[in-house]
Amino acid sequence: MEAAMSKYSSQNLKTLFSIKSPVISRTIVALPFSTSPSSSAAILNAKNCSEAMRLYDSAIVKTDPTKDLTLHSAIIHYLTRARLYLDARCLIKRLIENLRKNSNPRKVCSLVFNDLGKIDSGSSCNVFGVLIIALSEMGFVDDAYWVYQKMGKLPPLHACNALLHGYVKMGKFEFMWGMYRNMLSFGLCPSVVTYGVLIDACCLKGEILKAKTLYDEMAEKGIQPNIVTYTTMIRGFCNQNKIQEAESMFSKMWEMGVMPNLCTYNTLMDGYSKKADTGRAFQLYQNMLKHGILPNVVTFGTLIDPLCKVGEVITARNLLACMVKFGVGPNLLIYNCLIDGCCNWYDMSTALEMHSEMEKFGISPDVVTYGTLIKGYCKLGKVDEAERFLLKMDAAGVVVNSVIYNQLIDRYCKDRNMDKALALCSHMIEKGVQPNVVTFSVLIDGFGKIGDLEAAMGVYTEMIIKGLKPDVVAYTALIDGHFKKGNTIAALRLHKEMAEAGVAPNALTFTCLVDGFLKNGMISDAINFFLKISSSGSIGVEVDCSNGVLSFPNNVTYSALIHGLCKDGQYFKANKFFVDLRRNGLYPDLSTYAMMIQRHFEARHITHVMMLKADMLKTGFMPNLVMYKILLKGYRDMVDLSSTRKCYEELKDLGLVCSGASPNGKERRATEVSNLKLLDWSITKAQVSPRITSAAKFIVSNGHYLAEDMEKLDPVLKELSDAT
Repeated sequence: MEAAMSKYSSQNLKTLFSIKSPVISRTIVALPFSTSPSSSAAILNAKNCSEAMRLYDSAIVKTDPTKDLTLHSAIIHYLTRARLYLDARCLIKRLIENLRKNSNPRKVCSLVFNDLGKIDSGSSCNVFGVLIIALSEMGFVDDAYWVYQKMGKLPPLHACNALLHGYVKMGKFEFMWGMYRNMLSFGLCPSVVTYGVLIDACCLKGEILKAKTLYDEMAEKGIQPNIVTYTTMIRGFCNQNKIQEAESMFSKMWEMGVMPNLCTYNTLMDGYSKKADTGRAFQLYQNMLKHGILPNVVTFGTLIDPLCKVGEVITARNLLACMVKFGVGPNLLIYNCLIDGCCNWYDMSTALEMHSEMEKFGISPDVVTYGTLIKGYCKLGKVDEAERFLLKMDAAGVVVNSVIYNQLIDRYCKDRNMDKALALCSHMIEKGVQPNVVTFSVLIDGFGKIGDLEAAMGVYTEMIIKGLKPDVVAYTALIDGHFKKGNTIAALRLHKEMAEAGVAPNALTFTCLVDGFLKNGMISDAINFFLKISSSGSIGVEVDCSNGVLSFPNNVTYSALIHGLCKDGQYFKANKFFVDLRRNGLYPDLSTYAMMIQRHFEARHITHVMMLKADMLKTGFMPNLVMYKILLKGYRDMVDLSSTRKCYEELKDLGLVCSGASPNGKERRATEVSNLKLLDWSITKAQVSPRITSAAKFIVSNGHYLAEDMEKLDPVLKELSDAT
């Protein structure tokens, strides 16, 4: 009970009690007088509410609510009997607030309950119901439940609903369901409000199927869902990414004659926005305007946020003008969304415009605003600009948190400027911000990148001493560093330690392990580890890296395996992994294509070479000089003159071979010599007649290029091909 009370601050209570009762606008004062029983009786027997209030006003100045609650109990009973429930509830709330200031908070509930129970006005059940509602609304739900138990019978339905809703707000769903079953055993007949509370509990817990069952149960009992029920169901479906079901529920509202309100529209728009379906969100926005429902700041925030995430910052900015048109002022959250959108798409100039604009409107940037701008500059490598905003934060009195410091430290580490990273870390501590797991992990990764494993291990040791648990970034950096230094045993020890600590590896960890095995000549271990992880269901683990999202297995892992197997002469296994790579929708790099083509040439698999080259071109890779060198050597070794000619023609088209039409005669002669050499090895390999040799050399010597006079050269090359 105490825990339930402690979660509400006195400031919250002041806000709650700032609302005046429609009838009672008096405050309870505490004066050291006792109450005459005749005063209470007079209030209870008053002919009308005005007389009861007059009697109460004249007697209240003589009471001390910490010692005698009789007078207050009497007026509460009278107001409840007169069905002035709101007035009675407001009075109880102010009474409880006063008592909690001057009495033991844990005894206040029993004090009020016992005193209310002393009066038998014939409306005690309703009075206790009002008390339950007041306590539930104030957040004292455990006290409300205590009253429910002490009553010994079922309170009014609206009190039951308030108590159930109180536990839903506290997140005590299982307790709420138990209490609901208890209420049913006492004869509770659920209303649309009751079902609304139950459905809300299901949706908050993600049990949308259970919520739908309750919704159907309502229909079976002939209880018509209201706008709250429909909106709650739509929110539940949207939270579970069941947009079609949410749309169906939205359509059902119209069919049943229930008009959606602004909250309903905002909820469904938010569902579209979370799926980045800005088109449908805008259609719904237009539909809302068509039906005369004006947007609020939540509406615009729901539309602006997804636009910024997909890079439609201009469209998002245009919505600001619409906000002004509808008289809705942009708030800090809106500007933070816009600035974040600009920074994510590297448009820092527009981000600065937004920053200046918000200050003109009197909206002060907060830690999120500054943090977003600093993150944007760090992404671009403009660390000096990022530090400028760090100084601005200090000047504006905005406290810099560890997230912002870590962003700057990470940038310095990526730039391999470890001195600045450590200096900023010291500054961070001086400002009273303690380094956390992310700080240490970033430093470990930074030292790992520059090959200073000793320093990385030093930071790791300091991390352990401070009682911080290393995360996946720290372990991965250390494992990679030890492998690169050839410390295989240390790397594997850290991997084991990582598993024992319950730190789940990510795609980068797996990739570093496979690469480490290969670089240390442990090819069998690399393959076995790769196959073990691939078959264990860990394949989909992803990690954000500087180049995007890395998953396992990835092209880096496959490429490392393929290169390692090729160097070890295991071409068959290498080819298998290459096929798996492409089957998984991944793309090898040019060096992997080159390695595979070279090995297939050595094995004289010309069909595989052709397929690999076609696949390479299909994926958008153009051969470079290294690749052409491999192709020319391969075709030469296989005496494939037709392919040699095509390959040489491609070199010419790409400007990688000098043309005989060069203005410089010396360059032309160099080309002729090159072409003659090309024919020389072809003729030697083919062992053709001297006649063919002379004809071919004549064409080359008198033409601009080997394929320049194709009509004359083709028969010669044909004979060369036939001869091979």
